[in-house]
Amino acid sequence: MTEPVTVTLEFTPNPNTLKFVVNRKFLDRGAANFTDSSTASDSPLAQKIFQIKGIAGVMIGTNFITITKANEGDWDVIADSVPKSVEAFVLSGTPYFTEEWLNRPTPQSSGEISEIEQKIREILDNEIRPAVAMDGGDITFGRFEDGIVYLHLQGACSSCPSSIATLKMGVETRLKEAIPEVKEVVQV
Repeated sequence: MTEPVTVTLEFTPNPNTLKFVVNRKFLDRGAANFTDSSTASDSPLAQKIFQIKGIAGVMIGTNFITITKANEGDWDVIADSVPKSVEAFVLSGTPYFTEEWLNRPTPQSSGEISEIEQKIREILDNEIRPAVAMDGGDITFGRFEDGIVYLHLQGACSSCPSSIATLKMGVETRLKEAIPEVKEVVQV
């Protein structure tokens, strides 16, 4: 017998996002961020969620989905509809992502990366991203140029009022202490 699907609502520091933790594995690591329905063609799950009125963004993490509400959205409707929609989708057996998306080249697999970039990615992947995921967000590496680390904030982090503080006091401080070449961290 298959374990029942459970979807648990968690609040995030961002008043415009909610995190739904699901007892299923969507991704092995990282997150897939869809900023509107037109960007969700590679995720049937995200497409299904975007059908709910009032949703502006969907980020699918390892075992959670972060929903960003549009201005016209109603949290009561979203909080009621998302778990039902996710449960029905999971039980349908439809893949969460297209094969093309799952097999796309990753930034690590394309091209050479410097030793400094490798250290930055390791700290992000092993220390920072798991902590940020607990709040329904994700931070991914953009590039490293002239002492500046460029990062992409997604999910609950992308429009959170405290994201700049997290970026500067948390991420920047940690990267500077581990990697002397890092002078600043900025959001792309």
